[in-house]
Amino acid sequence: MIKEHAKNYLNDLIKSIDRLPIEKIEKIADELKKAYKGKKHIFIMGNGGSAATASHFVCDLSKGTTVSGKKRFRVVGLTDNVPLMTAWGNDVSYEDIFKAQLENIVEKRDVVIVFTGSGNSPNIIKAVKYSNSAGAVTIGFTGFNGGKLKGCAKISLVVPSKNMERIEDIHLILEHLIKLFLFEEIRTGRI
Repeated sequence: MIKEHAKNYLNDLIKSIDRLPIEKIEKIADELKKAYKGKKHIFIMGNGGSAATASHFVCDLSKGTTVSGKKRFRVVGLTDNVPLMTAWGNDVSYEDIFKAQLENIVEKRDVVIVFTGSGNSPNIIKAVKYSNSAGAVTIGFTGFNGGKLKGCAKISLVVPSKNMERIEDIHLILEHLIKLFLFEEIRTGRI
């Protein structure tokens, strides 16, 4: 029965949310505030469902934090230029589709945000390692045990779940939570 399945799914989702590391969420929000104040770029990426979350976050930071008369976030979605991604994937390798884009544009103290449920996507790990070498602040949203990303990103938020769908749900919840917080910070003049 769907009712029993829904109840179990939502209960597991709530348990995972209750175990989120709030201090990491705050740290991520602080880095985005610094990027906003410093007029730094924010680059966001992911694969599959995580690509959808990445694009959603780009939209929310670009439009959803807009306050009349205030400056705006400088956000670029590396998953959104399909011709460029497929050109890099076809001509070089799929593992380079994000790193190759970053080589043209990432600068010191820019913020690079990645979404990956497993934390092991080779193209994400390559992009994070390159961004670290360029002096960017790297932020990883992952799940399971954090995968390789946990030890690679400067800030790594691991959703405490072993279920990909719940991990992706929580990544979207976190994206909305952070966006709403930042909007209020801009609206009230705190940043």
